[in-house]
Amino acid sequence: MTDAPIVPSFDDEGSEGRKLAIICSKGNLDMAYPGLILANAALGEGVETHLFFTFWGFDMITKSRMHDLKFTPVGNTATHMPQGLTPMPGMTTMATRQMKKTIADLGVPDVPEFLEQIVAAGGHLWACRMSADMNKLSEADLYDEVEAIISASDFIELTEGAQLLFI
Repeated sequence: MTDAPIVPSFDDEGSEGRKLAIICSKGNLDMAYPGLILANAALGEGVETHLFFTFWGFDMITKSRMHDLKFTPVGNTATHMPQGLTPMPGMTTMATRQMKKTIADLGVPDVPEFLEQIVAAGGHLWACRMSADMNKLSEADLYDEVEAIISASDFIELTEGAQLLFI
């Protein structure tokens, strides 16, 4: 006698009660998108989604910097560029321009617009208290839809039981 095979269910009931917590710790252009894309996908599946911005991830939600994230190819072998060329003057500007064009050509919104879509879909944005203090930033300096500046402990409590991703 063999056991019956386990067949996964792909209906909407599986996402009920699920939570996703994404810690965004990097603010360069190429590292901003993974968290935003995953948050957007989770929200599309009905998963309660929280993003916690800390350390350099603060650039994604700081009004004065969020529109000007950069991509640097220096030390990044995944760019497939000769590493001797990457530190040359103008390479970061060129690489940033090319990445923004490629992202736009795919119909993916820029970071501020992506944040707007995530909030409109029910996502929650939180800023790290320690990072705010280190950078001498207040809520007035942050993207308007950030719900609050909270401690790491508060975030852990708020997202109890959530699947956690650190980016």
